[in-house]
Amino acid sequence: MTDRPLTLMAVHAHPDDEATGTGGILAQYAAQGIRTVLVTCTDGGCGDGPEGVKPGDPGHDPAAVTAMRREELRASCDVLKISDLEMLDYADSGMMGWPTNDAPGAFWQTPVEEGAARLAALMRHYRPDVVVTYDENGFYGHPDHIQAHRITMAALDMIALETAAPETAAQGTAAPETTAPASKVYWTTAPRSMMQRFGEVMREFGEDMPEPDPAETAAMAEIGLPDDEITTWVDTTAFSGQKFDALAAHASQGENIFFLKMGRERFGELMGMETFVRVRDTTGAPVPENDLFAGLR
Repeated sequence: MTDRPLTLMAVHAHPDDEATGTGGILAQYAAQGIRTVLVTCTDGGCGDGPEGVKPGDPGHDPAAVTAMRREELRASCDVLKISDLEMLDYADSGMMGWPTNDAPGAFWQTPVEEGAARLAALMRHYRPDVVVTYDENGFYGHPDHIQAHRITMAALDMIALETAAPETAAQGTAAPETTAPASKVYWTTAPRSMMQRFGEVMREFGEDMPEPDPAETAAMAEIGLPDDEITTWVDTTAFSGQKFDALAAHASQGENIFFLKMGRERFGELMGMETFVRVRDTTGAPVPENDLFAGLR
């Protein structure tokens, strides 16, 4: 037996991603005494600069943006009471199709095996019971989200291989006895019914927003999953204030964080439920479930 605390590891692409989709669970499980580990894969250098200057525009300094966003991320972690922050510091790749996708050092250009090896080392250190990341499309097709998914699943496979056959561990050495694969692995998602509500609320609060064209509407309709395919519904409404404040900590990106415009009360109503699809499990806990740690306590 071990007195090691239960541990959640969330693997995200950029500073601010931790708050949007998992701020509720990070705050809630931290309050329950669970160790919460956040891995942020990129430096966020393709975010907005001071006064909203955009990447590629005159005056946008990726190094300065990176430094600013690092401090904002730490502030967000403080709000969410995250136990441990690990930053892989790959260069932000920008949105799909941007020239920064191909820049040297961009996360999108990093060999999956390299990123997975670094992440697997963190998994050996923290020994997470539950791991959360994105689906294979990075939820909405962002290259860094897709890459975060790829390295996470590859790292989990590395750990599983080492545990099953220690003699095949990296560099010919046996894996530490305490290393074990995560008991449960989840991908973030959203119910399609909620995505429809998001669209309605965005138009309500964005008075100058044009009506979406049919192609955009069709693309939005493909994000997330049908409600009956979601395995895990975690009600984090009681922690929605912390989630809102964590998002607000990323003040430099406020123009891009639509959810802040709706105010704390409406935010809690719309963003209090966090949803996931369980993709790996050793506990046999029945689904649908309302706790990522069901079967572990």
